[in-house]
Amino acid sequence: MTFASVLEWLIKGLVWVLVLLGGFAYLTYYERRALARIQVRIGPNRAGPFGLLQPIADAIKLIFKEEFMPARADKLLFTLAPIITLTPALVITAVVPFGPEAANFPLFGRTITWYIADLNVGVLYIMSVASIAVYGIVLAGWSSNNKYAMLGGLRSTAQMLSYELALGLSFIAVILLANSTRLIDIVEAQTGMWFAVLQPVGMIIFLIATLAEVNRAPFDMPDAEQELTAGYHSEYGGMKFALLFMAEYDKMIAICIIAASLFFGGYREPWFLQGTLLSVDQTPLLGPVYLFLKVFILLFGMIWVRATLPRIRYDRLMAFGWKILLPLSLALVFLTAGGILLEETVNPWFRWGIPVVSLAAGWVAILGMYQTLRRKEHARA
Repeated sequence: MTFASVLEWLIKGLVWVLVLLGGFAYLTYYERRALARIQVRIGPNRAGPFGLLQPIADAIKLIFKEEFMPARADKLLFTLAPIITLTPALVITAVVPFGPEAANFPLFGRTITWYIADLNVGVLYIMSVASIAVYGIVLAGWSSNNKYAMLGGLRSTAQMLSYELALGLSFIAVILLANSTRLIDIVEAQTGMWFAVLQPVGMIIFLIATLAEVNRAPFDMPDAEQELTAGYHSEYGGMKFALLFMAEYDKMIAICIIAASLFFGGYREPWFLQGTLLSVDQTPLLGPVYLFLKVFILLFGMIWVRATLPRIRYDRLMAFGWKILLPLSLALVFLTAGGILLEETVNPWFRWGIPVVSLAAGWVAILGMYQTLRRKEHARA
């Protein structure tokens, strides 16, 4: 490790943090415009042309808004909780590659890569950093000395811990398919076919579990206004509230970047463009463009879910995580490992049996959900 290496990491980290902060601001604009379009409204259109300055107006409002701290709150933890919540959202994508090695460029005698850190255990790094975010939320609820905020913090803790199990098992299916925990190897392993095609049910579980991890609708029970008056951030205002708000949206961006890298080829082109001028092998600088487009589409999917699906009742939310997603994730790990073993020892065509049996397992889980809900409805009658 040299001073030049440390300086490069610091500059890359600073640039990426600034990109995420700007991305957070205009993700709120993107969401409000997309929600308005889905719900046949107009959306922000006053501040600047097409409302493009609305995020800046919101930022100025929050900066000058008076902050309030409850008299009996734990002042140190009350102040630190938003910072603890935001930090994992900023550092979790440090191991994600944004472009191929062919896109690296020389600068001041050094080769600048399209990632901040290249870890052999990149997937484990993502899982460990993601699990830290729950501390900030539960501390925000506890330090406020407010029963509604405390209930929101407890709900969030239970929900995030429950869905982290299914989330971790969906990572294992990807590791088995790529035979590596390094993010660059995982992306390159999808050159021929995305893992979303080879393991579609695992991809769906990953996206559902990450929605629950970020407390996004329909899994936004920790801050359900109708029950908990905004939940764990009830007592926050001004910039402290802005940090908690920023953490949610930066987590959305980070999750979509990770999902794109694990299941949708990351910076790789779609397989039907392989070998053409639009492939990353022939035009390496298209790698970051492909990743941005995939993230843009995935973010729209999260916004679409919020606009259309109703909030899940809390007991059913927990039952869904423990009784449906967890057993299904375990089954997918077993089926993926079995398919890979048969591919290596019997016939390569067994690789395509993985998505078939995975979809069958997903269908069985859906039937189980239907029967459970049908029995409850029948019992009420």
